[in-house]
Amino acid sequence: MSAEDFWEDFYSGGRSRWSGRPNASLVEEVTGVVPGTALDLGCGQGGDAIWLAAQGWTVTATDISQTALDVAARHAAEAGVTVAWERHDLAVSQPAGSFDLITASFLHSEVELPREQILRVAAGAVTPGGTLLIVGHAPSAEHHHHDLPAPEQVVAELALPEDQWELRACEVRERLHAFRDEPPKARIDTVVRFRRR
Repeated sequence: MSAEDFWEDFYSGGRSRWSGRPNASLVEEVTGVVPGTALDLGCGQGGDAIWLAAQGWTVTATDISQTALDVAARHAAEAGVTVAWERHDLAVSQPAGSFDLITASFLHSEVELPREQILRVAAGAVTPGGTLLIVGHAPSAEHHHHDLPAPEQVVAELALPEDQWELRACEVRERLHAFRDEPPKARIDTVVRFRRR
């Protein structure tokens, strides 16, 4: 199954459990940052992108699933914010331009995804002084996949030049997170944040 078919099936089949809230690690890392242009990679149904737009960011958000983007656009309209929604297979293309913030939250996939390549390409679109924020799942009782990368592994795989990038965060954080219609459960985020010099 192709990545596009997998994610279209995921979202059109009602498997999504969108809570309507942004990811906590994104909120922690971005709160207090002066808004500029932002790109949300793998935005799903738009929780992070909509929150960023509400904070004053000019947001472009992309996903491989048109179904997810259609739902995200409805949520944005309900919230009264504007987001530029673009469909991309990130293995092939990304939105054009440069951005003050590029964020990728839980860019994991059960089908083939060239994650390192995608993030390296994205890094090239961060403006000087801008931020690259990568939030992921870590192995836990809620996420049994043992191939989920530790934050140090993400940093090593990106191998961004130290003279061009400053590593601001590289850590794991426990979260109480509730999907729609579920009680909160403990999950662990990996957080990697770079600032371009």
